[in-house]
Amino acid sequence: MRSETYRESGVDIAEADAGLNRIIARVQKTWPAAGLGRLILPIGYFANVIELDGVGLALCTDGVGSKTIIADMMGKYDTIGIDCVAMNVNDMICVGAKPLSLVDYIAVEKTDAAMLDAVAEGLCKGAELAQISISGGETAQLKDVVKHFDIVGMAVGRVDLDKVIDGRAVREGDAVIGVKSSGIHSNGLSLARKAFFADHHYGISHKFEELAVTLGEELLRPTDIYVREALEILSAVPGVHALINITGDGLLNLARVAAPVGFELDALIDPHPIFPLIQRHAKVDDSEMFEVFNMGIGFCYVVDPASAERTLSILRAHGRTAQRIGTAVSDAQKIVRIPARGLAGQHKRFWREERGKLRVG
Repeated sequence: MRSETYRESGVDIAEADAGLNRIIARVQKTWPAAGLGRLILPIGYFANVIELDGVGLALCTDGVGSKTIIADMMGKYDTIGIDCVAMNVNDMICVGAKPLSLVDYIAVEKTDAAMLDAVAEGLCKGAELAQISISGGETAQLKDVVKHFDIVGMAVGRVDLDKVIDGRAVREGDAVIGVKSSGIHSNGLSLARKAFFADHHYGISHKFEELAVTLGEELLRPTDIYVREALEILSAVPGVHALINITGDGLLNLARVAAPVGFELDALIDPHPIFPLIQRHAKVDDSEMFEVFNMGIGFCYVVDPASAERTLSILRAHGRTAQRIGTAVSDAQKIVRIPARGLAGQHKRFWREERGKLRVG
């Protein structure tokens, strides 16, 4: 059986899914049937869109998870705000929307003016990179609730109703373009912390030969923000059928597209050195690594094959490392396959695949 290390690190995905399904069943009863405020997409895509006077208002919310603990361990808070912006705007562009503004919520154990100022510095840097405003927020001092601090954002954007993207246009033969991540981004930090700090007792300033910086600096490296190039691609490239933010669940995020397709990923970008280090110290197999981490790919575009080179040229012009990593295939089961690793997966799980059959690994 595959390792359950991620659950042991404090993240129980199955239980979270069960709770989420109950929440969805309840909140959908609040949806208007038509007119002002009509929901355009089902819950479960990267963001949602509501109808507002003939245009689409895009909405999403997300935080940075336990990456805040790394910031606390480092005593360095001036980049975590970038992650907060990134987690929201990178989701929003997946529905074809232009992000416009973000509000933030910061919960702290105790107020520290210098720390809050540093967090705000990162939020403003992220806003600059995403070309949005920070329109407000809330700070709460909750010493009986919060051990360190937590930061969450909620973003709004705009998209024409006839240009909302949910992947329903993806078809067999479409090219999957992968964009290299900056590193671990903001997912899988619970497993990484358990592997390095709880199990092996490394210090935050430990320097592995494989890394160019200390362990803490590597884990705190900010999440890339993909807004500028995504908006250019959406405006200049025909046949852009899906945009996929590779966060929790890794490359299984590709299967969130509405079309009945799977994906064959046969030319992945090499993972950053941090990922094999985590794998070795956590003693987990490939299936769990690809479920939890981005494994070197932070964002994907699914485009008509004739548009692949134009998409790549725009990405390169924005300084991104990108390549064609695979192809969409007709598959009602929506299986994502990584042949080089012998993996196939659906929803939130990867398995070993041998001789064309799935086997739990």
